[in-house]
Amino acid sequence: MANAIAAPTNNLLGTLMVWAASEAAAKAARIVATMVAARVLIPEQLGVVALVLAIGEILKALAENGVGQRIIAATDENLEATCNTAARIFRVWCGGLFVISLIIALIFTARGGAQETAILVVVFSGQFLFMPMGLVSCFRAMRNGQNRAVAGIAGAQLVISAFMAIILLLIWPTPAAMILPRLLTAPFWALAMRRLHPWQADPGAGYEPIRPFVRFGSAILGVEGIKALRMQADKLIIGGILGLEALGIWFFAFNAGIGLASSFSNAFAIALFPHLCEREAGQSRRAALTAALRMALTILVPLVILQAMLAPYYVPFIFGERWSEVSGMVGVLCLAAAPAVVWTAISQWLRSEDRAWTDFTASTAITTAIIAAVAIAAPFGLMPTVYAYLAVATISQLLATLIILKSGKAAP
Repeated sequence: MANAIAAPTNNLLGTLMVWAASEAAAKAARIVATMVAARVLIPEQLGVVALVLAIGEILKALAENGVGQRIIAATDENLEATCNTAARIFRVWCGGLFVISLIIALIFTARGGAQETAILVVVFSGQFLFMPMGLVSCFRAMRNGQNRAVAGIAGAQLVISAFMAIILLLIWPTPAAMILPRLLTAPFWALAMRRLHPWQADPGAGYEPIRPFVRFGSAILGVEGIKALRMQADKLIIGGILGLEALGIWFFAFNAGIGLASSFSNAFAIALFPHLCEREAGQSRRAALTAALRMALTILVPLVILQAMLAPYYVPFIFGERWSEVSGMVGVLCLAAAPAVVWTAISQWLRSEDRAWTDFTASTAITTAIIAAVAIAAPFGLMPTVYAYLAVATISQLLATLIILKSGKAAP
């Protein structure tokens, strides 16, 4: 029995290491880009970047509509029909997200004085037009265990994007230099995925009914949207209450802190869901959840804590002495990634058990608590907001975890 559990755990660890390496490479490149931006852009310009990225990442999170996970979980018999339907949904959905970005841009333009922000929102969202080209191939590759290649492509896109941003910042120090590479590298990702796992729709295989996609996907969409709000709404609130300069400082602290530490959580989530789907529902999957939680607590959480402890040293060294006063904020925000790692395990387990609505309900409660804490604390300054964010994020995510575990439905 010990060997049976050890093998799946090692498999998860191997997949996690692949995705963690991809995330680490991307984050390292983005740290360099952030370092350059911190030296050539003023806080107000960083505030514009933060505002555009916050809006763009919320829209991008809405592309996570659960359709890809339906492909991963599909049986061999209905795989082609599932992919046929998924391809249609991806095209319509991503096109709709681009239209939404145009509407948001028009709102900014109508307000006056925000034309730059409006244009950059559309530029960021242009990648939605390329995503449907590679999404089915991406999830089919993950289903076939090609995680190393998928992670390599994803990491390469982010690294290329970051280095393009660095070059642009050095010759054209404007907020656009941080946003334009996101669009320019989108075709690379789509073509690389199609080359990795070539696929074409086969109408002869038929189509799966839409209803199961809607039932499962609506919950996943809600969860991902809520998750994006949890990660981005604080920037919208701070920008609205304290202005673009304060938003630029918060953006820097967030990216140098939890933005880097969250790479562990992101890699964990990507690796865990296929790992859980390989196990039979019930005791086997519960055992896999327990092993994943144990690994998170012994490996990932200590790494997050270590980063927090090193913040006073690496912030002034990497980003410049003028940001040394922000190192305390960076360290505190790093710690917020620790409870996120634990909650990620529970969230992915709920999805594997087709209990996405439970995930949505808990994620909504967590996000509401965090947004409320930021809104209440923001008028008192950035440092009180940081502590409020950490306290509420930790309490809400761990409390949700304990409630679900004690319900008896996730007990090992």
